[in-house]
Amino acid sequence: MSCRVLILYYSRHGAVAALADKIAIGVQQSGAEALVRCVPPLDKQHASRHAVVDIKELASCDGLAFGSPVRFGNMVADAKAFWDNTTSIWLKGELIDKPAGVFTSSGSMHGGNEATLLSMSLPLLHHGMLLTGIPYSEPELHQTQTGGTPYGPTHVSGHHADDKLSVDEQRLAIAFGKRLATLSLQLKQHRL
Repeated sequence: MSCRVLILYYSRHGAVAALADKIAIGVQQSGAEALVRCVPPLDKQHASRHAVVDIKELASCDGLAFGSPVRFGNMVADAKAFWDNTTSIWLKGELIDKPAGVFTSSGSMHGGNEATLLSMSLPLLHHGMLLTGIPYSEPELHQTQTGGTPYGPTHVSGHHADDKLSVDEQRLAIAFGKRLATLSLQLKQHRL
């Protein structure tokens, strides 16, 4: 059975894109297809290393990982503008009961990662998605000195706009991808 997990993100300096790539590895390791896409940028000159998402790709996904940099405890305007334009699939209930999770990156350890993850969850809840995070059975949650939360994978750049993920951040992102893919596969089988 085919199962597609959409990894949808916005990234300015590359850290969120790096997390997306690691999440994709975890998704693929669990036997699902990882489709990595970015939200349309408000600044048309902003380039991304992945293609811009088509709303049909969002509507047809079996699971979703959604990422954005931290902006004052919230997602970037580009990501918010994307969700503001998803009313057509909300009206049809096309994301109801599909698993989803969130990921982010900030410049400092207390830069608003957890607040951002929580605020990014709101549109997913409105779409009826089933939220998942990272359980404390992952040892890196107990030892990380960089990013990583039970709410979802995070990266802390240290004010250098650094997209180099720590070992703990990489492992947590991969574990998150595996968990999201496993849940997506199980829920898709149940719906059939």
